[in-house]
Amino acid sequence: MTLTTLIQQKGLTVYALSKASGIPYTTVSDICSGKTRLEKCSAETLYKLSKELGTTMEALIEPYVAQRTAFELFKSNVCHRLRELGDTNFIIDTLTKDDIYKYYRRMWYPEALYLLAMLDYISHINAIPLCSEYDALRKCKLQKPLFPGSVLASAAMLNNDHVKEQAMQQAIPEFMRFNIVESEVRNVI
Repeated sequence: MTLTTLIQQKGLTVYALSKASGIPYTTVSDICSGKTRLEKCSAETLYKLSKELGTTMEALIEPYVAQRTAFELFKSNVCHRLRELGDTNFIIDTLTKDDIYKYYRRMWYPEALYLLAMLDYISHINAIPLCSEYDALRKCKLQKPLFPGSVLASAAMLNNDHVKEQAMQQAIPEFMRFNIVESEVRNVI
C-alpha cells in the first residue's frame, strides 16, 4: 500500500502526518507526489512515518521496491511452483504466504485473481473445500478478458477473433470466473 493510500485510510492529511511524525511537510508531500522516492529516504524518516501510520517499516517501503514482472512470466512461475510443490503443498504454501492479498493490496489485480483461480482450481480437482478467507475476492472480475500471449498472437496473425472465442470456451471455469482465459496449467516446460 502506498503512503498516499495509508494516509487516506487513516483519515489523515499530509499536513497532519507531517506534524504528528515531525517530518517536514515538503518531504511528506514530495513522497506522496512521487517527487521524492520513499525507498531513498533515511531509516529515521521511514521509522517515523511507519510508527505514525501504525505499520512496519518493511510494509511501508514494500510497494516502492517490489518489482512487477510481465504477466506471462508470473503465470509461468506459478505453474512451475505448482509442478515443483505438488497440489497439496502448493495450496498450503499459497495460503501460508498470503500472496493473493499481497498482490491485491498492491493493486496487481491480474496476479491476485490468477493465483486465487489457481488455488480454487487445484482445490476443486482435489476435492478440498475452498478457503473462505477469499470469498470477497471471488466476487471480483477483471473488466476485460485476459488472454494468454499465444492466443493474442494467433488472433493477430490470422486477423480473426475466433481464436479468442475458442480459447474462452476451452478455459478452466475457475479462471474464467475472473475473466482470465487459461486452459493449461500442468504442461509447463
